[in-house]
Amino acid sequence: MSEKINYIDRRIVKSKNALKEALISLMKTKDFKEITVKDIVEYAQLNRGTFYKHYQYKENILDEIIDDVTTDLIASYREPYKDKDKVELNQLNSNAVKVFDHVHKYANFYTLIVHSNALTGFQNKICHILKELILNDLTDLIPNGNINKELIASYHSYAIFGMIMEWVNGGFTYSPNYMAEQLLAIVKNGRNYETIKANLGK
Repeated sequence: MSEKINYIDRRIVKSKNALKEALISLMKTKDFKEITVKDIVEYAQLNRGTFYKHYQYKENILDEIIDDVTTDLIASYREPYKDKDKVELNQLNSNAVKVFDHVHKYANFYTLIVHSNALTGFQNKICHILKELILNDLTDLIPNGNINKELIASYHSYAIFGMIMEWVNGGFTYSPNYMAEQLLAIVKNGRNYETIKANLGK
């Protein structure tokens, strides 16, 4: 019985992923408001019945894509310190940094938001998410003194997204691991301490 359920679950995931990829691909060449359910199912090579098993409107697909991306972005950013109270920067290696694995996983989505006018403002939303993570989780990235904590958190978040944009614009020439190595090298180069506290409200 469990094998049958697993098969059905995998089939559902496969169908939903096909519909999501179809919508993202269509949004590269058409305005969202012009895309129809017929367009989506034809591109995904599925039937309308399959669409309506999972979604009521095309907007539901887009909402789920955005939820998938933002949830995975947060989890990926927190990966190096999710089970730790402190992050030892000098001991941190590129395998622990998962932000670029996240971007690579959702490469079509990031290509869409960087190369088209679709989802206007989503780039800022990503930077806002990163900024909030820095402000709430990694307080030691914000030094004491006269530096405005909001501004330095924005500096770090937009710097990371700048690397993401460069990577996307370059056609993902580099591997996720190489991008992680470069980010770590940049961060370590500007640090005069070895430990950053990680506060997850535990």
